[in-house]
Amino acid sequence: MNKVYVLDCTLRDGGYCNKWRFGFDNAKKITSGLVEADVEIVECGFITNKIVYSPEVTKFTTLDEAAKIIPENREGKIFVAMMNYGEYSIDDLPPYDGSSIDGIRVAYHKKNRYEALDLCKAIKAKGYLVFIQAMVSLSYSDEEFLETIHIVNDFEPYAFYIVDSFGMMKGKDLTRLFFMVEHNLKESIWIGFHSHNNMQLAYSNAQQLIAVQTNRNLIIDSSIMGMGRGAGNLNTELFVEYLNENSGKKYQLKPLLTIVDKILTRFYERSYWGYSLPNYISASHNAHPNYASYLDEKKTLTFEDMSNIFDMMDDDKKVSYDKAYIEELYLKYQEKDRVQEEHLSDFAERIAGKTALIIAPGLSSIVERKKIVDCAARNEIVTISINYDYDEKLTDFIFLSNLRRYRDLPAEKKGKSIVTSNIPAVDVYLQVRYKDLLNKVEAVEDNAGLMLIHFLVSQGIKKVYIAGMDGYSTNPDENYADQKMNFYTQKELVEKKNTGMITVLKGYQEQVDIEFLTTPKYVSID
Repeated sequence: MNKVYVLDCTLRDGGYCNKWRFGFDNAKKITSGLVEADVEIVECGFITNKIVYSPEVTKFTTLDEAAKIIPENREGKIFVAMMNYGEYSIDDLPPYDGSSIDGIRVAYHKKNRYEALDLCKAIKAKGYLVFIQAMVSLSYSDEEFLETIHIVNDFEPYAFYIVDSFGMMKGKDLTRLFFMVEHNLKESIWIGFHSHNNMQLAYSNAQQLIAVQTNRNLIIDSSIMGMGRGAGNLNTELFVEYLNENSGKKYQLKPLLTIVDKILTRFYERSYWGYSLPNYISASHNAHPNYASYLDEKKTLTFEDMSNIFDMMDDDKKVSYDKAYIEELYLKYQEKDRVQEEHLSDFAERIAGKTALIIAPGLSSIVERKKIVDCAARNEIVTISINYDYDEKLTDFIFLSNLRRYRDLPAEKKGKSIVTSNIPAVDVYLQVRYKDLLNKVEAVEDNAGLMLIHFLVSQGIKKVYIAGMDGYSTNPDENYADQKMNFYTQKELVEKKNTGMITVLKGYQEQVDIEFLTTPKYVSID
């Protein structure tokens, strides 16, 4: 019968959710709680040469730093850290003396496998337990995977892992890889499984694996509360309870629940992780989850659009995240040359000598509605609302750059719509080129309000009143007049958006007179 051991990776994989800033005291409480829960292997974080060490962060430049969060009484538990291939010099690794971590997990991509396995040999020679993490295991052909196993057999590390980096591994895939490893890996080497939960299969795959009839020692990776990038990981608390009920284990659940209650919940509230359609889409395309995060943060795409962009990707670009590449694809997808400009001269005549009142969907557009109504009633005002119709009696035009918002617009209102060329539209008043209206600040390069100002400037407008362009809050209830438009945005992205809006607006001020009609909460051009 196989023997199953749990490796908790909260302080390492969970760190993608909070930039590894758990706090020194919290990190110590987590390692102590995992020992108390009787989890056999505890991952303390990353070891890397690419940072400046901070005790508040679970990334370390020396093993002495990692040792600070390990309990004095280890109770026979194994403590490990992960090393990404190419991010730490073997010369900086002292011989093992038992004072810090016991083992090192080496993660590498297939293209680096020969060099990475040489590194693993050198780490073992220094006395450490070595865990081989063959990332994106499904990217290997059978021949490549078998070749890797044979190299591993030559120096007998502690464990060899099947790694479901993108959370897209089905049960049949896991079974196929497992038996390939089982039949070819030396019996002395443990077999590990690291999964992600993009398709909600981490729990069922773990159950399926431990049900296999084998005499192997198995290691299953998990994290408390499933904390991890994107869709997260297998939940430690769920899996150990399953092992207690089905495999005769005696893990203690209460210490894990205490960690959730006192530490992890507040991180979850700040930066949600768990199942989402974007993460499913990335997994279904066997692509890095950061691509999904990038596209989702745009808040301009339907899920069908996201899938179409993944369809455009080259297979060799999917494995490692390339921000410049996905940005290029996003802009290429949005820059469709659908234009309907037959009314462009008519529009220029209608705004000639007038002042534009643009109404964004921020909360102040409702709170200070009287200001908007009074302004819109003036003869010299042309009123344009953004991505929705603020009030059909007040608005002369509706500007839309967001396909989701366009689809929500009633058909009878499309005749006064100005849309960008990324939207497949018919019977609209104007359709203008999306790429012509972009700015150079990444966080807000295609912000609809800024795109509209750009368009108005190009048509000769001299003065713009802005209403409802309040900036962004981390509390979604504070962002939109229409609660159906709300979405959650992480604090870092919120700050980048607000700063970006201020930068671009100040730039436009050099070309047009801009005045806030309603009171913005998070942006200012004073």
